[in-house]
Amino acid sequence: MVLAIIAVVIVAVLLIAVWQFNRLRRFMVNVDEGYAQIEVQLTRRADLIPNLVETVKGYAKHESAVLEAVTNARAAVKDADTVSQTAAADGALTSAIGGVMIVAENYPDLKASSNFLQLQEELTTTENKVAFARQYYNESVRALNTALVTVPSMFFAGLAKATKREFYEVPDEGHRLTPDVGFS
Repeated sequence: MVLAIIAVVIVAVLLIAVWQFNRLRRFMVNVDEGYAQIEVQLTRRADLIPNLVETVKGYAKHESAVLEAVTNARAAVKDADTVSQTAAADGALTSAIGGVMIVAENYPDLKASSNFLQLQEELTTTENKVAFARQYYNESVRALNTALVTVPSMFFAGLAKATKREFYEVPDEGHRLTPDVGFS
């Protein structure tokens, strides 16, 4: 009888261990998936930038500093390797795009251009997708980090090789705002 109880306890502990291991691994996969989605959307936005720059160049030839800032920010997004680097590059690109939109205000013909309007719409859609991807990533990080500090998951973190992940935060408050891409 005692052996049966011990066997049941061992099986129960093993089942809990497997369940917690798999749970932590799922959380890690969700975090990785969330970060990949951020990168996909930032790449999509960065890929729209050359078209935006070319469209604006035709109208605003003397605004080279603003256009250069956009180009540099776009390159930084593509070169980012970590969550914090990606967030910083994302913030810089958001700010640079905002600068282009401000420049566009001074050119009524540009604001009326069908190419510019289409790019504006695509950027707005992409900004919404970036915001959703950030939210999903941070929710996934929260779930993982919470599991790592709560019982019983915390006892299996080493076994699952699960570690705390950093949240996606744009470092500069000014960059946290989505650029206003609407025109009146």
